[in-house]
Amino acid sequence: MKRVVVTGMGALSPLGHDWPTVRERLRSGRNAVRRMQEWDVYEGLHTRLGVPVPAFELPAHYNRKSTRSMGRVAVMGTRASELALQDAGLLGHALLRSGGMGISFGSSAGTPAAIGDFGRMIKDKTTEGINASTYIKMMSHTAAVNIGVFFGITGRIVTTSSACTSGSQGIGYAFEAIRWGRQVAMLAGGAEELDATEAAVFDTLFATSVRNDQADLTPRPFDAERDGLVLGEGACTLVLEELEHALARGARIYAEVLGYGTNSDGAHVTHPKPHTMAQALRMALQDAGLPPTAIGYVNAHGTATDQGDVAEAAATNEVLGERVPISSLKSYMGHTLGACGALEAWMSIEMMREGWFAPTLNLQQVDPRCAPLDHIIGEGRSLQTDVVMSNNFAFGGINTSLIFRRWAA
Repeated sequence: MKRVVVTGMGALSPLGHDWPTVRERLRSGRNAVRRMQEWDVYEGLHTRLGVPVPAFELPAHYNRKSTRSMGRVAVMGTRASELALQDAGLLGHALLRSGGMGISFGSSAGTPAAIGDFGRMIKDKTTEGINASTYIKMMSHTAAVNIGVFFGITGRIVTTSSACTSGSQGIGYAFEAIRWGRQVAMLAGGAEELDATEAAVFDTLFATSVRNDQADLTPRPFDAERDGLVLGEGACTLVLEELEHALARGARIYAEVLGYGTNSDGAHVTHPKPHTMAQALRMALQDAGLPPTAIGYVNAHGTATDQGDVAEAAATNEVLGERVPISSLKSYMGHTLGACGALEAWMSIEMMREGWFAPTLNLQQVDPRCAPLDHIIGEGRSLQTDVVMSNNFAFGGINTSLIFRRWAA
């Protein structure tokens, strides 16, 4: 088996587009949630809260020709990948076109506006507004294939469209592809664009926060007074690379990927099962060859939904007990769906490197239905640990767990 390391990271996030900016926001104790006035036109939509990505600039080569098949989700995924390749020193490298580099990248869906164009076709019985690029923008693997075309990558493409685990499965399957010698390097991660239609999915399940005039007080993962999730958006790409290849070219190494576990509940689409969630965590530990006591921090999925938090707390407690510090970054940037697994992995790695971990915002009184855990609250926690775990869980009962180790040069 090959060892796999992280040699590049790039992101567009609701908290900023580089680690110093994100770090400052995490330390500020303020979330980025805002009221989405533009959603007021939708009758029947209860939530008005979202967490959009701040404005970002695109280089001149993102022109009309190179982006004609891209919606916002593909643009963000491609730009995040470019930043990651640049960070890894691989932008323009011969590896990209050699077949040795692949892509493992996901999102819940393509660009909602393009999906809407086909919806209007069905409703109005006309193809007006549909062109050669509409489907490319709509398809769930739009980000992955656009990344491949933009950079001329000729290795395998794994498209992970699994809702909230799209990004974490993107990293996990990239890890496995390199570990078993199928690829030398992979672009891994996920992206999602914010849209009222995606908010409506959760709104119909009564799973969205409706504290529309208290944006700073929600979401509230694991809190007794939580009232649902808030949707965000973003994109994040990690460059995963085979260790010997990375060392041979003198690459900077951020962390080592040690383990990955994924399974499914096989029971219900929207009711999570703690037992199978716990099995995914155990699978990651077994994959990494580590005991539960080796984990020094857990980045929780922590959506602030009623059933989700209870199930996740039970699963985490079952495997790790109540001794491991845990927090949810969704309290800052909302639930970024297909991007969350990658964004949270990136931030967890950076927090491990700094020895400081952000708290869960708005967690004042833990729901007594949640199994006991060592929640980080208040001003965050200084903590030296060499191993962190990042967990994500999705509709359909899809469960994932990733384990990263600090790289000691």
